[in-house]
Amino acid sequence: MTRTAHTFAYAGSSVLTGSGAGRSLGLETAGGLSPAGAEVHPRFFAGFLSEPRAAARGLLAVADVAASHYFRQVRRASLDPVVTANGDRLRFESFSGCCGVHARLDVLPEGLRGADTGHGTTNVDVNNPLRDALSRLTDGDPLHLRIGPDELAVTTLDGPVVEKKVPLPERWLRGFAESQAITTAFDLRTELASTEAVRFLRSLPRGTAAGSGPLWVVPAGRTLRPTTRPVPGAVCLPGPERLAAFQRVLRQATALRVYGPVPDGAVPTASAWEIALPGMRLTLTLSPEAGRGFSGEGSVLEALAMDTAAADAGLVSVLLAWEPRIDPFDLAEQSGLPVERVRAALARLGTAGQVGYDLAEAAYFHRELPYDARRAERHNPRLTAARALLAEGAVAFDGPATAQVASGERRYLVRESGGALSCTCQWWADHRGRRGPCKHTLATRMARRAAAATTATGDAR
Repeated sequence: MTRTAHTFAYAGSSVLTGSGAGRSLGLETAGGLSPAGAEVHPRFFAGFLSEPRAAARGLLAVADVAASHYFRQVRRASLDPVVTANGDRLRFESFSGCCGVHARLDVLPEGLRGADTGHGTTNVDVNNPLRDALSRLTDGDPLHLRIGPDELAVTTLDGPVVEKKVPLPERWLRGFAESQAITTAFDLRTELASTEAVRFLRSLPRGTAAGSGPLWVVPAGRTLRPTTRPVPGAVCLPGPERLAAFQRVLRQATALRVYGPVPDGAVPTASAWEIALPGMRLTLTLSPEAGRGFSGEGSVLEALAMDTAAADAGLVSVLLAWEPRIDPFDLAEQSGLPVERVRAALARLGTAGQVGYDLAEAAYFHRELPYDARRAERHNPRLTAARALLAEGAVAFDGPATAQVASGERRYLVRESGGALSCTCQWWADHRGRRGPCKHTLATRMARRAAAATTATGDAR
């Protein structure tokens, strides 16, 4: 697993202190970004949580996902969630080690009380002593939360633990970008009340199902019924064992909401599962297959390949203000750009970890991970290969809707129909565009844009 050179150095381990009426969870920041720029120890929040036990178990669920590998064991990933403060809420996020599950706990304004919430993003340490302490938290115990000034530092009754440095995996960056791009096409498909939600989630298999066929669920009365076929109204549940982290919060759950795209035949699709908690939401987004991570889905390639995307992203980025809700139409009005280019710019900003997407509110939100979008491009093999084909002059147009692309010793035919491109290569035969464009269609799209720009420049003269 590729990792960035950026490393978070924690000053101490996270700990929970006090007992009964005086519990305190001190989350010390490990360096991050805020409106003031890069800060060694930013301070985001100091106040009480309205539902301490639900928040503690939600945070543990996010940490559970970070520590899990649902497909195959790979080199250890970061186990420390990312926390973003958006002025009125806190968002804790992580990816599984296999990068196939994205977890996010949104602590909403009604879940926080007693203090203003700042703005910024950092990583927080969730060590084993802290996990043990949080799991023992009982109902009714007041809990004071502090994020800053050093890290997600929580003091246990046994004293502080030796600190560590934590590298953030490159796949997390690509996973953030891909999961955001994929979920923007999701809609709310069904919702269960608390009793039925708990009953359904407890009925799911716990063991790994990698290698088995996709599972679907369809609304049946007040609950969901599993099926092996994508019948009308069904939602894909790829790898039901990957919802295991929800077991932490079932006692506090008030509803279950399921999001997904319109089924595409029998092909498995990603889906998002949201548990509503008092003043909070816990969402698990699952990749289309248990053995498939988000980092290779290719949903952002078209946006990255747009010649205007880099400049547009620079313009749009200065308009972001750590807002908890970002509306592309508002950004289009402020920037003077068409909304399609704003969406492409947001996709590009997503590759740098600067925006995420909140399904419950159908809106983007601002965060700042310590990444460079150019790094994501360099580590995206299809985009790199497409740029190389373009530089080599490998794309030759046969007409307005067809092109020949020379790649190695072979030539591939790329056709356009209704604005969509298809190719005769093996990648396209295997995935039919469901995992983003192949390098040949991507190079063709880039070459056509370059030709159109050249023509427009000539006409202007």
